[in-house]
Amino acid sequence: MTTPETSVGQRLVIAGGSGFLGRAMTRFFAAQGWEVVILSRSRPQHPLPARWVGWDGVNQGEWARELDGAAALLNLAGRSVNCRYTAANMLDIYASRLDSTRALGRAAAAAASPPPVWLNSSTATIYRDARDRPQDEAAGEQGQGFSVDVAQRWEAAFLEADLPNIRRVALRTAMVYGVGEGGVMETTDRVVRLGGAGPMAGGGQRVSWIHEQDFCRAVAFLIASDLSGPVNVSAPESPTNAEFLRAYRKAWEVPLGVPSTTFLIQLGARVMGSEAELLLKSRWAAPGRLLSAGFTFDFTAWPHAIETLVAQARREGHQGR
Repeated sequence: MTTPETSVGQRLVIAGGSGFLGRAMTRFFAAQGWEVVILSRSRPQHPLPARWVGWDGVNQGEWARELDGAAALLNLAGRSVNCRYTAANMLDIYASRLDSTRALGRAAAAAASPPPVWLNSSTATIYRDARDRPQDEAAGEQGQGFSVDVAQRWEAAFLEADLPNIRRVALRTAMVYGVGEGGVMETTDRVVRLGGAGPMAGGGQRVSWIHEQDFCRAVAFLIASDLSGPVNVSAPESPTNAEFLRAYRKAWEVPLGVPSTTFLIQLGARVMGSEAELLLKSRWAAPGRLLSAGFTFDFTAWPHAIETLVAQARREGHQGR
């Protein structure tokens, strides 16, 4: 087993790296010759080209040594928001993000040779319900409510440590679509293939998204760049909900999508243990800073992206399960 001292490649430390996005990032960077270290509470269930180091997301421990000499730190830790917003769940959502971010900040401050760049997850839902114009980093208007407050507190925790030698980037990420267990596509596929993916509450709300491949490429681009602060990690085009689902149905060759009202969405979300806001809020994030810095997307149009992903799912035998 390689150690931080003997590795010949650059080291990327991914906190919360055992989930869908962490697995995608691990495969991408390992293919580029990086040494990848995953920090997570439990050992990843899927074989990955990475070293696993246990951590609890709160306390300092042996895991903190991995930051010393690392080329980059990526924090993906945080409980899924796909749940009912009960008091207990809201507390877990806050704690899983704020505690892990602060723990990494303390470890970075104590490292003799800390990573020169730290990318921390945030969310594109920090912006208001936008149906009139896209929201970029310069002119975007932040919204209100629980999910926005989570994002604001998360970014504040990310910046509170005194780390003058570390460039920090807050990843205001849209929904990342890719094939594999635990991804948002896994859930959406079921709804589409069962015929339940007609326009939702009129279908006028915008849907911000990014292809898994472009998400990984954007992170690599940001590590190599000199950008700091908030960056929208989202495809340039955000279709309406009706357009989004129409292209999704076409890719899966599902001719029918039953429309749903706001009331039915609220009822269904309660039954499924989720929140209607995840489907009803109009998210229209624009990647202004990425585009201005010269990043080029492989997938800019949603129909092309979902056709590619569905073809991959069929090849790999997922078939919307």
